[in-house]
Amino acid sequence: MIRRARTRFHAFSAAIALTALSACTSLPQHNPLPQWVPSHNFDERRAVVIVLHYTQHHSAKESLDTLRGENSTGPVSAHYLIGRDGRIFQLVADSRRAWHAGGGRWGTITDLNSASIGIELDNDGASPFAEAQIASLLRLLDDLTTRLMIPKTQIIGHADLAPTRREDPGPLFPWDRLAASGYGLWPRGKLRDPPHGFDAWLALAAIGYSLEDRPAAVRAFHRHFRGNDGTTLDDGDLRLLANLVAQLQTGTGH
Repeated sequence: MIRRARTRFHAFSAAIALTALSACTSLPQHNPLPQWVPSHNFDERRAVVIVLHYTQHHSAKESLDTLRGENSTGPVSAHYLIGRDGRIFQLVADSRRAWHAGGGRWGTITDLNSASIGIELDNDGASPFAEAQIASLLRLLDDLTTRLMIPKTQIIGHADLAPTRREDPGPLFPWDRLAASGYGLWPRGKLRDPPHGFDAWLALAAIGYSLEDRPAAVRAFHRHFRGNDGTTLDDGDLRLLANLVAQLQTGTGH
């Protein structure tokens, strides 16, 4: 009995030691060179944008495998995946940097992975998004914008930040449905002709689009706001842009 008790005690002690070791490895690492004089005036790195993607896969399992592995360009991940049935999976902690955005730009942000939360939607890229999936997305957006204090208008698509190489979440994504619940920049009220001298390119840049490839920027804008792949601006686009920029200028869009 004593031998068994000692064995159990040693096993318990080893478990405690392993737990303590794992706890230590999760603590912030301090630079060993300077003297450590801690300050309480700090905060976690905070995301300011939420980026929506589609997976181009045919099941949540396939998507989960990809998001925990790598593709031709290297490791890939996202903070969340939402299945067609509405199940929400988290793969990376909100405070950590997931590898979902890649190269791109949104406004003055050039490292989107460091400044965003990535949400993947299990969708093949050619099918409508399931009702249960969008309902779960809205619940998740409510949680993230509230808990992380991300502005509700700062919900964009992967194509918005990387218009030359990405299409997701695609022209079938229901941006208007998100807007009806208060998420994303979206036209409000009656669309009117823009004022004299209105510059559509400056308007696109003010919203966040990069103008390095203007046709690609227009195509991304069209996919997001008009559901098509056009690469030239028309009068309807000018009225739409004027409406969006007016929201930004008055602060009603942020």
